[in-house]
Amino acid sequence: MIEKTYPNYIKILQGKQLPRFQTNKKLLDNKIKHVEQILKNCELCERKCYIDRNEKLGVCRVGLKFNIFGAHTHWGEESELIPSATLFMAGCTMRCQYCQNAPESVSPELGEEWSEKEAAAWIDKKYNEGSRNVNFVGGDPTSYLYNILKCLKLVKSNIPVVWNSNSYYSDKTAEILKGIVDVYLLDFRYFSDDCSKKYSLTNNYVDAVKRNFVTASKDAELLVRVLVMPSHINCCAKPILKWIKNNLGEMARVNIMEQYYPTYKINRFSEMNRRLTNNEYNDVIGYVNKIGLKNLVR
Repeated sequence: MIEKTYPNYIKILQGKQLPRFQTNKKLLDNKIKHVEQILKNCELCERKCYIDRNEKLGVCRVGLKFNIFGAHTHWGEESELIPSATLFMAGCTMRCQYCQNAPESVSPELGEEWSEKEAAAWIDKKYNEGSRNVNFVGGDPTSYLYNILKCLKLVKSNIPVVWNSNSYYSDKTAEILKGIVDVYLLDFRYFSDDCSKKYSLTNNYVDAVKRNFVTASKDAELLVRVLVMPSHINCCAKPILKWIKNNLGEMARVNIMEQYYPTYKINRFSEMNRRLTNNEYNDVIGYVNKIGLKNLVR
């Protein structure tokens, strides 16, 4: 099934096709210059702080340095991605009150400062050890787009790029990612802005995410993650899946995730301070079968 639904990605994994960033390094130069300009009035994420990141910090609190809180070969991703050379960015554009990687994921100061040269060398080493891709995650990679592009300019190996994101990035970032990313691994968490604001402190989440999913699906391979959360079956999980079917198609590659657990600051919200029940998860799976989504990650 994977070869039928991901023919281009499989070719890249097998070394039969170059990763996109390696086909045009001049394109990277232009994108780096573009991001340098955006950083003077930052709107890389949907929050659009419009601050000069050369001088001060926005909501994400990320400056101009690469801060990494984790770097290892990851075996817990979707089967077609592993082993995955994964770099965890310290800092995020959202503030999910149940974040499993917090506080490191939302606190750049808890990361270790890397140079782009060090990151590139690490990626090349992991490729030579057998990793199938480099996976930029976090937190979220959006705030570190400048560093990521500079790092890729120095990468020598033909390693595919996975953009593993909360999807809460701006249309300008989406445009910069075009032609660079091989696989978008994107979260779709809420279908209610009230929910996103309450539990992740974000505004305009739903419209931003919908826009980015459509753009990503037209640009490269797309893998959708839907974290099923307790008490959010009818307001979020089911309408998200219906939107995916109607807008991305029945063969959209979807991972319906059941590993939510209450952590970080979620104990302030009693309705979310528990594990997902089997009945809730099975209700969602039954709905998927009903609407006809056919390409689930198993």
